[in-house]
Amino acid sequence: MVAPDPYSYPPRGLSREGAARYIGVGATKFDRLVTDGRTSKPKRIDERVLWDGLLVDSAFTDLPDAGSVNFSKAPYT
Repeated sequence: MVAPDPYSYPPRGLSREGAARYIGVGATKFDRLVTDGRTSKPKRIDERVLWDGLLVDSAFTDLPDAGSVNFSKAPYT
């Protein structure tokens, strides 16, 4: 057993739902981002499927900015 750690760390490995929530989209939209290569593929640890939070973060940074979209009139979700 590992001794308790007095510090709190965010998880590096994120579930599908956790990775989607982290970047602010639903799980179905996240699946599309993975399928079309706009975010990273998952890693497998035995039966668990996890996304590397650092790679998800980097992929989100690489997404294009909204530019000059008028958010009061254009659908952006």
